Amino acid sequence: MARSRLHELSERGVAVWFDTLSRDLVASGTLARMMEEDAVTGVTSNPTIFQKALAEGTAYDDQLRELGGDPKDAFFALALDDISNACDVLRPVWDDGKGLHGWVSMEVDPTLAYDTEATLEQALWIAATVDKPNLYVKIPATEEGLPAIEESIAQGVSVNVTLIFGLERYAAVVEAYIRGVERFVASGGDARSVASVASFFVSRVDTETDNRLWDDALKGKLAVANAKLAYRHFLDTFSGPRWQELEDAGASKQWCLWASTSTKNPAYRDVVYVEELIAPDTVNTMPLETIRAFQDHGEVRGDTALEGLDEARALLDELRAAGIDYDDVVETLEAEGVQKFVDSFHALIDGLRAKQGELAAR
Repeated sequence: MARSRLHELSERGVAVWFDTLSRDLVASGTLARMMEEDAVTGVTSNPTIFQKALAEGTAYDDQLRELGGDPKDAFFALALDDISNACDVLRPVWDDGKGLHGWVSMEVDPTLAYDTEATLEQALWIAATVDKPNLYVKIPATEEGLPAIEESIAQGVSVNVTLIFGLERYAAVVEAYIRGVERFVASGGDARSVASVASFFVSRVDTETDNRLWDDALKGKLAVANAKLAYRHFLDTFSGPRWQELEDAGASKQWCLWASTSTKNPAYRDVVYVEELIAPDTVNTMPLETIRAFQDHGEVRGDTALEGLDEARALLDELRAAGIDYDDVVETLEAEGVQKFVDSFHALIDGLRAKQGELAAR
């Protein structure tokens, strides 16, 4: 087949993930086609995505009718079936990529984001229920989520850490992963069997910051600069004696995953959060519109995530001088991110309850 722009991106070390999952995506063969044509090597989901999938069409009706009962229990039964089937489709990629590609992500109940023990309990349950080596359990990077992330890794559960916005929190996520791997190896675990990605959200950073700025010259810059500084921390941390000991034992680096990479402001280039964040050992998870846009006119210009680091640091000072409180920006985004997923989850459960009623009345 012809070499596409996304294949070229993949060759630079960027894993292309599709930011959606549904039963039709897998059953129709669309996911398999995208793996071939669009270089897709992973898929991810969250409550918003599942809400949309379950609300459209009738693909889930028969199983939902059989399940009955509590709509939350029904949701997890439906979702984990989809996750399991997607894991099977992507398993050859995982096998060929020695566990570095071919992952499928399933998020814990977002209403547990501020409850460490409940998050950990559900993460372990999801991992045991799906029982696939290429499953990532998504845990939010709240303060309460950090101990659950470390403990999950220490118990051999691979984790996609989600909802990361700030550099300080990202550094804490990396530390939680490394400590978790150290504990797992110390307990006799095989370091090759556990992995993680750190999902650093991008476009929302520009949206929130731009809304606070009066200086147009500073708008549309923080998201990329923030991610570049995170990648610099990745390079610095996953090197040196401490990490080398784990890597020698078979551990894999916790790749940076660029999430929320669709452009929210139509004044910005629609593939800017892909083009400007190219570097080895990264993931870019894209919705369909961004995949199509990049295939049409995306440019691969080299390792752009390594460029302009001095300017990125200087930008933080410029924004501070312009009255932007960086810490408040990222704290606001985390709180809003959790709440959006909670709202979607509640809407999802309400929708399932209504659908159960409709099916029972037929």
